[in-house]
Amino acid sequence: MTQPASVVPPRHVAIIMDGNGRWANARGLPRTAGHKQGVEALRGAVRTASELGIEYLTIYSFSAENWSRPRAEVVFLLDLLRRFILQDVAELHRANIRIKVIGCREGLESDIVALLEHSEKLTRDNTGLTLIVAFNYGSRQEIARAARSIAADVRAGLLDPEEITPELIASRLDTVGIPDPDLLIRTSGEQRISNYLLWQCAYTEFVFVAEHWPDFTRESFEQAIAEYRRRERRFGGLAAQTA
Repeated sequence: MTQPASVVPPRHVAIIMDGNGRWANARGLPRTAGHKQGVEALRGAVRTASELGIEYLTIYSFSAENWSRPRAEVVFLLDLLRRFILQDVAELHRANIRIKVIGCREGLESDIVALLEHSEKLTRDNTGLTLIVAFNYGSRQEIARAARSIAADVRAGLLDPEEITPELIASRLDTVGIPDPDLLIRTSGEQRISNYLLWQCAYTEFVFVAEHWPDFTRESFEQAIAEYRRRERRFGGLAAQTA
């Protein structure tokens, strides 16, 4: 049975934090300044999600395609991640926030892998907001990894092809055990999802906002949720008035 979203708050919100570079360019600043300000916006978004009772918040921190950016910018972004973990994870832990990292860790620098694993281990028993960090993440790559895992089981005789279902595929994705996003927010006016949670967003509501990510505030977040609440989620069924 369908139900108006206005009576169902988003349990899981995913965000594409877009526009750091454009924010900086508009102010005559280097792109790195936009990324630094973007971290401040991220801190505010995590705090807002926790205070609003959202259970899961997924952020697209670094995509598998971001490696194609200029090397200096990639190095800066990786250092920014290091600083964020070293400075913020203890505070997130005190706030009862659990951290989960999705994406491919193969080929990453060993200290980054260690920091990601430390963040997950330190916060794994927390019961508040789950902050899911998509790092070195691409949804097509994730689905391909799941397909290879399933194919290996079929080849080994552990799985019959007839047993391959959407549920089985979902169980091999990075997001196993996490509900699909109810709402995806993308900033900076772009209207695409850029290889982000393609499988998981099959029935997600999208809200695209004009602000660049560094300008995204609690009010911006609340307005996006208000737009979500005006939607009627039908999951392929009929509208309530015609059901």
